[in-house]
Amino acid sequence: MTILLVEDDSIIASGLVYALEKENFGVTHAGNISDAKNTVREKNFDLAVLDIGLPDGTAFDLLGELRRVGASLLFLTAVDDEGHVIRAFEGGADDYVTKPFRLGELMARIKTILRRRTGQNTISVGCVVINLNEGLAHTGGSPLELTALEYRLLLTFANHKGQVLSRAQILNAIWDSEGIFVEDNTLTVYIKRLREKLGDAAKIETVRGMGYRMQP
Repeated sequence: MTILLVEDDSIIASGLVYALEKENFGVTHAGNISDAKNTVREKNFDLAVLDIGLPDGTAFDLLGELRRVGASLLFLTAVDDEGHVIRAFEGGADDYVTKPFRLGELMARIKTILRRRTGQNTISVGCVVINLNEGLAHTGGSPLELTALEYRLLLTFANHKGQVLSRAQILNAIWDSEGIFVEDNTLTVYIKRLREKLGDAAKIETVRGMGYRMQP
């Protein structure tokens, strides 16, 4: 999947490009409207991640070009007033994320948009199948009885299967948008409970000194 990142802050841009490429996305970065338009005329993209305020205009100046190539749209901006949010969604935005943002949450939102784009509504890891539409996980055809936090934890591992996640990355990913969060000293308890419920269906291994990894 290909992503166009339109962001004039070089520090934010370099961090996002690195994170997205680690997830095996093809990323092209543009720092202004002019470069972005030229890039879109040369290449199609599955998703555009757009800052609103840019040196030579706003992200809204790009919408015509992006709609022409059929790209999905995610606004990533410090502008959080209602007028801009409404204008973004009326312009075809799939999501709107305000800065400062949590990287884990942003990556999950990007993957959700791209899964929806391809019609994918399940994720499989080990012998576990997660139905994203239902918000449920099954193994061997039987539902797993998971709490909301256990489901979010499983989904975080499944979205990064085979990758080592630090405790900080995991906590960041399962932090609820309403501010409900898990403390670091209780994360071990939740992982233990999830392991017990998964049994042999999917394995979460501890990587000493680094964090945890779910085997594909």
